[in-house]
Amino acid sequence: MKFPVSPLICGVHPPPISEVKGWLAAANPQLPLIDLCQAIPDYPPPRELTDHLAQVMLDPLTSRYSIDEGLPEVREAVCSGYRRLYGARINPDQLCLTIGASQALWLAMVTLCRAGDEVIVQLPAYFDHPMALAVLGIRCVFAPFDEATGGLPDLAAISRLITAKTRAILLVTPSNPTGAVIPPDTIRELYRLAASRNVALVLDETYNSFITGGVRPHDLFEDPSWSDHFVHIASFGKTFALTGYRAGMLAASEQFIQHALKAQDTMAVCQPRVTQHAVKYGFDNLVEWVARNRVMMERRHEVFRAEFAKGDNAFTLVASGPFFGWVRHPLEGVTGRQVAKRLVEEMGILLLPGEVFGPGLERYLRLAFGNIREETIPEAVQRFRDFRI
Repeated sequence: MKFPVSPLICGVHPPPISEVKGWLAAANPQLPLIDLCQAIPDYPPPRELTDHLAQVMLDPLTSRYSIDEGLPEVREAVCSGYRRLYGARINPDQLCLTIGASQALWLAMVTLCRAGDEVIVQLPAYFDHPMALAVLGIRCVFAPFDEATGGLPDLAAISRLITAKTRAILLVTPSNPTGAVIPPDTIRELYRLAASRNVALVLDETYNSFITGGVRPHDLFEDPSWSDHFVHIASFGKTFALTGYRAGMLAASEQFIQHALKAQDTMAVCQPRVTQHAVKYGFDNLVEWVARNRVMMERRHEVFRAEFAKGDNAFTLVASGPFFGWVRHPLEGVTGRQVAKRLVEEMGILLLPGEVFGPGLERYLRLAFGNIREETIPEAVQRFRDFRI
């Protein structure tokens, strides 16, 4: 290549999952690989869903575009599901179906911001968010990580970071990478802060169906004026085990969605129809199935916590939830990348280093529980204990 490319994209680190999977060639061949790297369900969608889609594929319309925001009946099914999960006062015109939560994030940011604007991002941050902001020329202003709270946002710290250039406060709950859930009262306070400073509160709630006990994530959607300062990002890929279908959503005011559709039309046109049919089937038929999977993931989390807390473990579990664990490694002055590479080479454990989730996080590692069965957890934790310090 002899022509220049954007210096913005040159300054962004490569996709972390791809980087880490590149280490597999050096993995310990004596040990079966334990994959704690990528947050994907290890179970498939239910047979009744795939049987339904087999019939959907026979319809010639399935191979065509839908309207940009998605089929009305699919958006209505999502609204019905959100009335169950959130008690939401929401209508289909407040939704745009997207190519995963990642595209929903891009739609939200290009609608909110110009190059040079600022977005406050809580550390540790889901790595795709700072990467996207950097590519767009949007300044990522990090709210500091406090290990004592497991990385939960501090209202006063965030308030101090808001400037005339701030356009949004961007948070992930349940957190990727820590698994921590922002309490509903804190979310309400953050919404009030955003409203008082005339910025948007943007919540990425990809794991909203995996909150322990199945409790309501927050009450913002119950407020008739929720869309005044709230933008919601969702993924149904984890909920219905459809990660390869790229099933996401942006929810905001009708006016915001109408602006976002200008970018949607140039970016993706629409979510694929087959994905839309899968999402509708999920909301109409899979409530109990989703609940059973949540309980299974809760159980994995409980077993992992109990095993990790046993003696002679030099690693510290700082925060966790049904999908993630955030661990402090014991090696002073050594980066997360160095420890993560040693773990795959010596112990056959694949995971992500903390520094891909933001600056100053080299002492941490992220563990994802989607790929590890309950019966494998004791062996996985024993490998951490056996790691040579």
